Amino acid sequence: MNGRNVVTRDPEILGGIPVFRGSRVPAKTLIDYLEHGQSIDEFLDDFPSVERDQVLGLLDQLSAVLLEQPA
Repeated sequence: MNGRNVVTRDPEILGGIPVFRGSRVPAKTLIDYLEHGQSIDEFLDDFPSVERDQVLGLLDQLSAVLLEQPA
């Protein structure tokens, strides 16, 4: 799954905060889980509307931003 397609913003869904496409699960919730030592599997168990490919796509996208070389 393309990392650009895993997260969406819609002012009608949670006031426009980024959520996993097709769900009402904020993308930041994944980051919160990981920051607190919980695994991707735990996140997926707690939020079954999110698919593993979406999680991996978001992490790939975030990694690309972090590793971007300044011009």
